[in-house]
Amino acid sequence: MLDIADELHRWVEEGRDFAVATVVSVGGSAPRGPGAALAVDSRGTAIGSVSGGCVEGAVYDRCVQALEDGRTVLERFGYSDEDAFAVGLTCGGVIEVLVTPVGANAPGRPTFAAALSAASRGAAAAVARVARGPVELLGRALLVHPDGSYEGDLGGHPDLDRVAVDEARALLAMGRTGTVDVSEDGARCPGGLTLFVESSVPPPRMIVFGAVDFATALVRVGKFLGYQVTVCDARPVFATRARFPEADEIVVDWPHRYLRRTGTDDRTVLCVLTHDAKFDVPLLEVALRMPVAFVGAMGSHRTHRDRDRRLREVGLTERELARLRSPIGLDLGARTPEETALSIAAEIVAVREGGTGAPLTGSRTPIHRDKGGRGTEGVGTREAA
Repeated sequence: MLDIADELHRWVEEGRDFAVATVVSVGGSAPRGPGAALAVDSRGTAIGSVSGGCVEGAVYDRCVQALEDGRTVLERFGYSDEDAFAVGLTCGGVIEVLVTPVGANAPGRPTFAAALSAASRGAAAAVARVARGPVELLGRALLVHPDGSYEGDLGGHPDLDRVAVDEARALLAMGRTGTVDVSEDGARCPGGLTLFVESSVPPPRMIVFGAVDFATALVRVGKFLGYQVTVCDARPVFATRARFPEADEIVVDWPHRYLRRTGTDDRTVLCVLTHDAKFDVPLLEVALRMPVAFVGAMGSHRTHRDRDRRLREVGLTERELARLRSPIGLDLGARTPEETALSIAAEIVAVREGGTGAPLTGSRTPIHRDKGGRGTEGVGTREAA
């Protein structure tokens, strides 16, 4: 639901009634992961997607029905062997979708409104909803903030609220979405209630060092992938808004000095495009000792060997050097800045999602993996960052 927060927040502000269908679990191969959502308002307008097209029509109908009868339902959609055009995922997967009406008088509307407002502002928050359990609790929601404060309730069960807050804060701290099984008194209890926790966190950062032509294309691709993109270069004549209109931030400073003082986390991506030792070596000496998601550096194999030697001379260990992706990017035969940016982005996604970078043609590797790089088997908890 939070993946379409901007539009839904506008609907709330306009006073529209709507129903939202959210993927809460995935099994096998499915086009979209937990948290993907489709919403339908009382005018019949639809936004979002839960399956890339396979079951959209059926989910749309469930949303319309929910608006009419005010009931929250959990629906399961799987592959239809008899008719590929029947209601099913022809890719062979299974998804469970929670369909919740959010009418003007719905008891949970204030909680949904607050959650959508927070997500649209880029604030960190998590929504915990009852996805499986007694009918009267389905769809009940809590909005949980990082400090443990919360809004809403899960049907008048304080112990359940307490454990939902704890679970939501844990997932929020990791920026993850997933399910957890509990009992109504708040104990861990497989087969009891299933809570679906959807996290909204500020976008991850991509910091591009080196205001070169390749950086211009990489900024565009980084924005397309949902990163907050910063360009940093010590040369003011190159690090300009005119050259990087799509960057969120442009910094004129020595790269290593800026990296030491700026905020990073374990989702941050660092792309070093300067391929100049006087910039690269001090920067990478800092970067490779930081707990970031990705550190890549541009340059030829010869440049990499020289860079590796210099980094060893300043004291980096084998373990630290092993984190460096250099030369940066997957082998796509790229030549132009745009092709090179695509190559770099492809490697970032492969590292983030545990992909191999190999062609899928002829491969037996699962197309959709969990965060450990494994194929999803069976409907159940699956994280979605």
